[in-house]
Amino acid sequence: MSLQAFALIILAGIIHAGWNIAAKKAGGDARFAFFTSILLIIVWAPLAWWVGRDVVPQWGWQPWALVAVSGVLHLAYYVILLRGYRKADLTVVYPLARGSGPLISTLVAITLLGEELSQLGVLGVAGVVLGVFLIAGGPRLFRQRSDPAARHRLHQGLFYGVLTGVFIAGYTVVDGYGVKVLLLSPILIDYLGSCLRVILLSPVVLRNVAEARSLWQQQWRWALLVAVVSPIAYVLVLFAMQSAPISHVAPAREVSMLFAALIGGHLLREGDRMVRIGGAVLIAIGVTALALG
Repeated sequence: MSLQAFALIILAGIIHAGWNIAAKKAGGDARFAFFTSILLIIVWAPLAWWVGRDVVPQWGWQPWALVAVSGVLHLAYYVILLRGYRKADLTVVYPLARGSGPLISTLVAITLLGEELSQLGVLGVAGVVLGVFLIAGGPRLFRQRSDPAARHRLHQGLFYGVLTGVFIAGYTVVDGYGVKVLLLSPILIDYLGSCLRVILLSPVVLRNVAEARSLWQQQWRWALLVAVVSPIAYVLVLFAMQSAPISHVAPAREVSMLFAALIGGHLLREGDRMVRIGGAVLIAIGVTALALG
């Protein structure tokens, strides 16, 4: 992995952790995803037009099919992630989602795309996965709790975290194929996918316009924050994929865990801070191993 790609991933990790904390504090559902997507379309329209004005008219069926699949996968990921944040702690859902996703996508990239991982890279992946496990609670995750409500909340976090990770793996491989093989612009993949999400989510909003209007008044500031910064994080990752293997980029993205553990744990007042900081250190070591390997 080049130094440039590594720097892009570090910056993306800081931004990614930040917008997930904002989404957690908003407490939104699929309608929050709609608010975010429509604001994203408005804010980033000039850049998308400038990048795609000469390119998009020349597209065949393959780029459009990839954008459609990518848009659906991102939609499922975001809605499931938001539901997980409503049901459980961010410091359980987020690490499991971020940890299981790259592990799956790395295996897919190696198996189907023919990418190779060095021994140091394998150790890096292991460090990332173990660090994520510690941040999520370590061995405590497998202990029975005396409090039924706390146990249910933990189980919800495990379920939604891993399910979100499956969709992260899906869109990582699909979008990676788009930028590496079809040579599509990362900006256009993300922007046009957001346009598709607005169309797919419109029936959810129109089902109860009055309630959606009330939620908008409560959540629009958080939605605007996510709309402005979240595309930056992911587009940086896609640019990194253009010059580095997916099997390296996907696990390296988990550096965002370090920032989520230090910032999110403090702001949201979720416990086990020392264990989670230890996990973040392991992730940092794992990311370094991936960069060197």
